[in-house]
Amino acid sequence: MAKWLDTAIFYEIYPQSFQDSNGDGIGDFQGIIRRLDYICDLGCNAIWMNPCFESSFHDAGYDVTDYYQAAPRYGTNEDLRQLFEEVHRRGMHILLDLVPGHTSVESAWFKASCSLEENEYSNRYIWTNDMMWSKETIPGINNWLYGISDRASAVAVNCFSTQPALNYGFGTVRLHGSFPPNPRRHRKAPDPAGYHVLLA
Repeated sequence: MAKWLDTAIFYEIYPQSFQDSNGDGIGDFQGIIRRLDYICDLGCNAIWMNPCFESSFHDAGYDVTDYYQAAPRYGTNEDLRQLFEEVHRRGMHILLDLVPGHTSVESAWFKASCSLEENEYSNRYIWTNDMMWSKETIPGINNWLYGISDRASAVAVNCFSTQPALNYGFGTVRLHGSFPPNPRRHRKAPDPAGYHVLLA
């Protein structure tokens, strides 16, 4: 763990409601830059910024559509780089709130994963052909979405119905809904019953 965290005093920022620099009613990166000296004067030496990536904003930015782009409502990637530079120039640190467990249903990854034709995104999410799973069946899965794609499958969601769960391939789900004791060992093992749900 980074040593600076031992003495870090964080100021949490939800960009949308923090400081609007251009009069559109939405906080933005330039607005945060304008307030960095104020945050320093409070005695804070670190910023924790809630999700600022491109999003459909069904869940306040926690439903990311593109991890490589800043949300346009907050500014550009260049504005975000400038924010990092200004934070570091003041001897401060900044952490971005990353959402690695799911994306938005509007993500290009998910749209490709919904296709009947197999592609590099087909297994990027947790899919099942068994319509009998309930959300209580598999720990960590909040629910399943049915009938939203060309696939005759359901996709797991972590929180809300707009947030399909990403698949990190840690284990194959067994028929009774439990995971193997050593999931990494089974990450590519085909399930004889044809269920291809993987733990995210």
